[in-house]
Amino acid sequence: MWSNDSFASIRNSVHADARRVSSFVYVLRSVDGGTTKTYVGWTNDLDRRLQAHNDGSGARATRGRVWELVYAERYVNRGEAMSREWHLKRDRSLRAQLRGD
Repeated sequence: MWSNDSFASIRNSVHADARRVSSFVYVLRSVDGGTTKTYVGWTNDLDRRLQAHNDGSGARATRGRVWELVYAERYVNRGEAMSREWHLKRDRSLRAQLRGD
């Protein structure tokens, strides 16, 4: 399981390597009234995308909830990130683990 320190490390390395790294795949988690949900997506800017999800201007499926970043991977190009997103969306065991099931 990832810790908050792991995410701080990812964000720090993301900003340091911004010129080399162009895309990320990420998993968000939201707990609302005892129901835990996850969302998988890809982006070029993790902080901006998380803010968009929490502002209600992200994907329709994420509106009306408060989200936290629980997992992220970095890729050199968009195609690789999109391919990994496809696989993560179908990885029910990983998503259950990240939900805390």
